[in-house]
Amino acid sequence: MPAIRWQPLVTLLLSIYGLGASIYLTITHFEPKALACVSNAAFNCEKVTQSPQSVIFGIPVAMLGLLFFVPMLLLCLPAAWRSADRRIHLARLIMVVTGVAMIIYLIIAELFLIKSICLWCTSVHVVTLVLFVIIATASPIVLAPGYGMPDDEDDEDGTDDEDDEDDEDGTDDEDGTDDEDVPAQADAT
Repeated sequence: MPAIRWQPLVTLLLSIYGLGASIYLTITHFEPKALACVSNAAFNCEKVTQSPQSVIFGIPVAMLGLLFFVPMLLLCLPAAWRSADRRIHLARLIMVVTGVAMIIYLIIAELFLIKSICLWCTSVHVVTLVLFVIIATASPIVLAPGYGMPDDEDDEDGTDDEDDEDDEDGTDDEDGTDDEDVPAQADAT
């Protein structure tokens, strides 16, 4: 079975960045003058973060980013990746699918409704998309039966059963041979 090696660290770092960017975008939603961003015909963060599309059901989209990245950060901790509890891995997958659905809406809003792009928002979109690719490709591994469970291959003495050279009676002599394997020697008296 393929191993999960680099995914926990990379997804954790991406989640930390996403959380930081979401905090910054939340602050600048309420204090637009604090926003540091390129402003020209194609890129205008303030126009995007202050648009009617920047609020859904009365909640700023940047705060929804916080609601996404706080649990995602916890779900991407190395201990969560090692967990044998499938619910953790399913929650991570469901969260990232939801996140991708949200960024699809936000990209459509930026391109076709607001007609401007926020570079900070785009960085969060890219992070979410990369998280999706990593988590979606790792999900068949972490959702497989037995993932995260201790290996059952070692027996009590810490050796692999396949390496034991015991015969049917389960005993070996000190030289690694069983008494039954050695022909009987005649007494030469």
